[in-house]
Amino acid sequence: MMDLFETSRELVMRFINKDLSPRYYLDKTLQRIKQLDPTLHAFIAVYEEEARLDADAAERAVKRGYPLGPLTGVPFALKDIVDVAGRETTGGSAALGRSVPKGNAIITDRLLSAGGILIGKTHTVEVAMGGWGTNQRLGTPVNPWDLTVHRTPGGSSSGSGVAVAAGLVPFAIGSDTGGSVRLPAAWNGIVGLKVTEGTIPLEGIIPLAHTLDTPGPLARSVEDCAIGLEILSGKEQPTILIDMLEERGLFAELTRGVSGLVIAAMPAIERDGVDTEVLSAYDKSLEQLAANGATVKTISLPRRFDYYQHLTGLIISAEGYFYHGKIFDDPDAPVDEDVRPRILSGRNLSAQEYLQAVRGRHDDQVVFMKALSGCDVLVTPTIATAAIPLNEADQSTAPALFTRAANYLGLCAVTVPNGLTASGLPTSFQIIGRPHTEPLILRIAANLERLAGGRFPIPNLEKLARD
Repeated sequence: MMDLFETSRELVMRFINKDLSPRYYLDKTLQRIKQLDPTLHAFIAVYEEEARLDADAAERAVKRGYPLGPLTGVPFALKDIVDVAGRETTGGSAALGRSVPKGNAIITDRLLSAGGILIGKTHTVEVAMGGWGTNQRLGTPVNPWDLTVHRTPGGSSSGSGVAVAAGLVPFAIGSDTGGSVRLPAAWNGIVGLKVTEGTIPLEGIIPLAHTLDTPGPLARSVEDCAIGLEILSGKEQPTILIDMLEERGLFAELTRGVSGLVIAAMPAIERDGVDTEVLSAYDKSLEQLAANGATVKTISLPRRFDYYQHLTGLIISAEGYFYHGKIFDDPDAPVDEDVRPRILSGRNLSAQEYLQAVRGRHDDQVVFMKALSGCDVLVTPTIATAAIPLNEADQSTAPALFTRAANYLGLCAVTVPNGLTASGLPTSFQIIGRPHTEPLILRIAANLERLAGGRFPIPNLEKLARD
């Protein structure tokens, strides 16, 4: 038996135990992509030939008893801002020019060295500048939780979120500058990890805002995001594999539970404007954490979330214009007209405004940490609503109210599914930690995953697969 919604760890274990063939699994994955992706539009490119060769190599390795690493035989996808030698990096843009790099991004090499099989590149908002997940020129992926109404897939890592949620790959890479891993993870009902800035190298990745850019994993399980963190941050591959197989190190941390932790709930004033079903799911998650031994208390924050959202947007606009302004300044350039004003908003920012925002981050972080004193993490809904119809998305705004604070303040954060609305759309829970406390936030997320029965819900795509 084979399940295309198995996690990366489950697959590696089956490959090593010779219960499943990497090549057989890859062929079934490619078949599913051919069936579903014409509708879902998650991939901009699929590398069938190379993937089959890599799957054959993984199969030979496990037959000899020498797995290649913690992703041996596991197909993965890259957001199309990440370089792959000899393959186009479009950045989701019809105007950037077709860059064909001679070398891989550092994170590409690390994933391949871990035994992962690169199956292709996924769609993104143009130059990764947008949270709704739309792309006028190259197409917007379809949120797999509703095949009758085209809903927001979340951005900017839209294709990666859809690909994982739909069972096209168990693991994908996105990037998070203001929420671009967590937003698609939330609206697609999967797990997304935003790491502390500087943890994962940016070389070989198209920049949006170098001050805030952080690559990160999107996956179907918390443990898979932990595997991604270990690989992407450069830990030695044999050590990761042994830790994973024997539940040591970070993987032991995931099993510890939440007893004794102090969880900070967001201030009551921040609940205004949040959808009732999202708040209900949030409150239920708080109750679950408390029932499992955590202390939950509501705290006051020094600033409203919209303050952090504004300053994050200012930095993104200034640095986004620095990198991409020349293209978007051209009125005839074939760019996404929803993205154009976001990039051009950086054109008129003064050096003083920009430097105040960048230099003020440290002071704001100190004040924020003081407010969090005595608490281990802060938790919020990831987004104020479940996925909305595309035609209701206000492109002059960003759905990143609760996510941008982690970017601006240099924190880490993970988002996990925490329920379904009455109409069957995922809701999501965000856990924000101090810098470099990824093991702690993943530990809390893993506890919520166990309370969900060890598996998060998946969208029903069987009719589409049959068709």
